[in-house]
Amino acid sequence: MSDRAVVVGSGPNGLVAAVALAAAGREVVLLEAAERFGGGLRSEELTLPGRVHDVGATVMALALASPAFRELGVQRLVEFAHPPVAVAHPLDDRPAVLVHRDARRTAEGLGADGAAWRASLGAAARAGLPLTDLLLKPLGPWSGSPRAFASAAAFGLAGLAPATTFARRVFRTPEARAAFAGLAAHSMLDLRAPLSGAYGLMLGTLAHLVGWPLVRGGSQVLADALVARLRELGGEAVTGHRVRRLADLGDAGTVVLDVTPRQFLAMADLPPAYRRRLRRYRYGPAVFKMDWALDGPVPWRDPAVASAGTVHLGGTLEEIALSEAEMARGRHSPRPYVLLVQPYAADPTRGGPTLWAYCHVPHGSPVDMTAAIEAQIERYAPGFRDRVLARHAMGPAALEAFDANLVGGDIGGGLASLAQFARRPVWSPAPWRTPLPGVFLCSAATPPGAGTHGMGGWQAARLALRAS
Repeated sequence: MSDRAVVVGSGPNGLVAAVALAAAGREVVLLEAAERFGGGLRSEELTLPGRVHDVGATVMALALASPAFRELGVQRLVEFAHPPVAVAHPLDDRPAVLVHRDARRTAEGLGADGAAWRASLGAAARAGLPLTDLLLKPLGPWSGSPRAFASAAAFGLAGLAPATTFARRVFRTPEARAAFAGLAAHSMLDLRAPLSGAYGLMLGTLAHLVGWPLVRGGSQVLADALVARLRELGGEAVTGHRVRRLADLGDAGTVVLDVTPRQFLAMADLPPAYRRRLRRYRYGPAVFKMDWALDGPVPWRDPAVASAGTVHLGGTLEEIALSEAEMARGRHSPRPYVLLVQPYAADPTRGGPTLWAYCHVPHGSPVDMTAAIEAQIERYAPGFRDRVLARHAMGPAALEAFDANLVGGDIGGGLASLAQFARRPVWSPAPWRTPLPGVFLCSAATPPGAGTHGMGGWQAARLALRAS
């Protein structure tokens, strides 16, 4: 078998796979269809010259927690910039909830629910990286202390509950319930659905464990650093090379594909049973994303929100749950949950104040959500529109045109439901391995799913090296 390994796609999973294979001595070629590396890690001047916007991933909590990125020494490759406050959740008639890196400080701001926050998200954070290592390797290989396994079991049992159930069972105040809803809504699930609570628990845990930082200079800096590392190891990296059929790759002994099932079905002649299983794979809801160039910071009604890198807009648990339920039913909420990032709170190197936000919409939606998103910002920051120098919008079609893995505008690589968690993209003890000899999948359509953690690439590379 040839020692040549070809990695198709340079999102975080493809980059991790390429570097891991090259570090193990394999001859690696990384092929990217776009003119720049990075996939969801790309940064562009979307609004005004000199203004750096992250087109996809911005907040890098998973990159710091990931065993794959830690193994690659990510903190030696790039500089991470931490905002003074990890997450803020403004409310209409009371001060914003602030989620700090320090769980105790967060709890102090939650009054009657401080103890409950410390006993849930704080306890998971205290379990440390051994816990998150287990959670990011849902199918193994596992290692760790009995305490870590016990923590993971407790986390799993709690996280199976819908976010609405967990929030109402654990917390008594509107503030804590709203903050948890804002975290859980990252799942892009109906918050009444099983497993939605796990996303809130995981993201809150990461805020306390490693923070919610950005890469100084933009997410593209991380992608470029990984490509540079690949080349240092003797690998080759090529942009503008679209792979349409696996047969075009020549004599590669190993092929690792950072693509979703739809692309893989078009690229290869697969066994009928496996092809049918891939066709049953479900993509999830989409996002409508906006970027702004501002002439100054957002004029938040509560000044404390200005210190947060990430802001969750949507109000109470009940309001956010209603918005996400509407989206799950294929409707567009007039008051959507909005996930917003203000990079200038952590990183002043991006050419001036920029802003990034999206709301969830039905898969493939053609609806322009600009007015609805800006109305939610104005709700908590009156006068926001007066600060806008330029805006840029990307609906689902534009997002898929930017990155073919964002099928129908789904930034998660597939529905994050409980059923699909167990078969991503198919039910298998090693779903990164395909029926084709030497061919592996590594995108967000494989465990552990979406996020800048590189674990799909790490798992695919591990299996490829064992097979050679």
